[in-house]
Amino acid sequence: MARRRIDPERGQRALLTWWEQREDTPRPELLTAVRYALEELEALHPGHSVEVRVPPAGAVQAFGGPRHTRGTPPNVVECRPHTFLALATGEVAWSQVAGRPIDAGGVSASGTRADLSEAMGYLRHAAGRLLE
Repeated sequence: MARRRIDPERGQRALLTWWEQREDTPRPELLTAVRYALEELEALHPGHSVEVRVPPAGAVQAFGGPRHTRGTPPNVVECRPHTFLALATGEVAWSQVAGRPIDAGGVSASGTRADLSEAMGYLRHAAGRLLE
């Protein structure tokens, strides 16, 4: 079965809505923006060694390395939707949120491959183009 993908235009519109409205972003748009961002992360960093979770929007397995098949993955990153979008667009640096409580806008990262500092900011240019 083919994996569903969010239409890039729809995803970018949702990202722009988040960029402009932040905490006031309607829930459906926020979840679409996060799902789009997760799909882009997965496309840029294929693999199965790190599970990136952004509840309730979704989760992806990405980054090369040992493949996880059962139980809790050894490398897990989890955060809230607004935090994930801020990281993905480069608005917030990984070092600013890593290790802080999730409820306080932080990121929980466990495992030897769970430092995603080099991968974040990957939607920086997409957000800038949307605003032009």
